[in-house]
Amino acid sequence: MKKTFLARRNALLSSSSVSWGAVALAFAVLALLLRLLAPNLFLHIFAPAFRAAEAVSARSHSFLNGFRDVAALAAQNERLMRENDALASENRALMERTAEADGLLGGIVAGVVARPPASPYDTLVVAGGARSGIATGMEAFGAGNVPLGVVSSVSADFSRITLFSAPGAVTHGWVGSAHTPLTIFGEGAGAMRATLPRSAPVAVGDVVFVPGPGLLPVGRVARINSDPAEPGVVLRIASSANLFSIAWIELRDIGAALRDSFSLSTTTP
Repeated sequence: MKKTFLARRNALLSSSSVSWGAVALAFAVLALLLRLLAPNLFLHIFAPAFRAAEAVSARSHSFLNGFRDVAALAAQNERLMRENDALASENRALMERTAEADGLLGGIVAGVVARPPASPYDTLVVAGGARSGIATGMEAFGAGNVPLGVVSSVSADFSRITLFSAPGAVTHGWVGSAHTPLTIFGEGAGAMRATLPRSAPVAVGDVVFVPGPGLLPVGRVARINSDPAEPGVVLRIASSANLFSIAWIELRDIGAALRDSFSLSTTTP
């Protein structure tokens, strides 16, 4: 009987089913003990792997963002190149129009390098001289074909223009729709004056002209001063151009008409 009992016990222990169950039970007991005795063991064991995964994710995100930044920069560069091409085309068109205008009008375009108050009242200094074909006696025009003055001196690369409003400048012209003749005296700071009989048909706002190819509007009557003790009235004339912001002018030779009507004196009457 004893021998039979031992055989049955050995058979039970050698059974594969009992062996796997014992292993599973032992593993469960071990896991429970580890959970109770060391609750953060698995966290500490796998923490490096988690940190490595987060680092890889962050680098991947940065890498993909880098591609997006490169794409954005490429799009911006392409847009700037298109804008530069458009500006270059516009500049070429403007240069062609300027050349056409110079050819039609026979004028010379020059940039202003000194203007009031940087230059003495009322003169302009332009970056163009004898080398550019500018000569004494040419008339200077601003925006809107407004006459400004006459070239009074020329060097190789620069020219000085005396404005019609310069103190001592005397110009013969006309005023109003009746084209009443008058003599215009410069007073400085863009102001001019003229004296007419009381009976002259003139009013505030009338346009004042100087000689040239047609009637050139040099200014407007801003005020009329009337003194009962005087036989005439004094016209206060404001220039049609803003002399303090002129950047470009056109110089033209209009012949003897202006040279005969314009003069400079050391004193004004």
